[in-house]
Amino acid sequence: MVKHPECPQPTGVPRWVAMFYHPAQASWRVGAESPDRAPVLYAVGDMAQTVRARGDEVTVALWGPRDGAWQRFDTAAGRPAAPAPSRRSSPRRPEEPARLAERMSDRRHQVLMAGLGKAGLYDLSPEDEDAVRALVERLDEPTVRRVAHWLSTAGGREPGPPADR
Repeated sequence: MVKHPECPQPTGVPRWVAMFYHPAQASWRVGAESPDRAPVLYAVGDMAQTVRARGDEVTVALWGPRDGAWQRFDTAAGRPAAPAPSRRSSPRRPEEPARLAERMSDRRHQVLMAGLGKAGLYDLSPEDEDAVRALVERLDEPTVRRVAHWLSTAGGREPGPPADR
């Protein structure tokens, strides 16, 4: 892992801020900021994928408000880059049932990925991708939609201690 200086706290009123480390300039720069957490996390995942696709290492710091003050939060985008999972090649002329099965599998995958996105999980590790693929292979579409609904509902809550019930 590359050594870099500690990320400075952003200035101004606490809000959600993603700061990216740029090794060429040996500096931290704001990559995304918003009063809401979800758009910043989405931008972090998108930017991390782009940087990794270029073969570079991603170092990100996520800052946000907690009790009216700045708080640094853990982000999954700080993981080391991993090779992208290879997609299985399809036969040249797939038969109609195989094509339908692949379409349904892709659809279940999209539904789960959308649910994970709503839950704030945009930048998935290879292990996470394997888990999504395993769920897609084993679950039917109504069950996948239910799991995605649960993730979406959980994603609408603010981070912090669990609510008393």
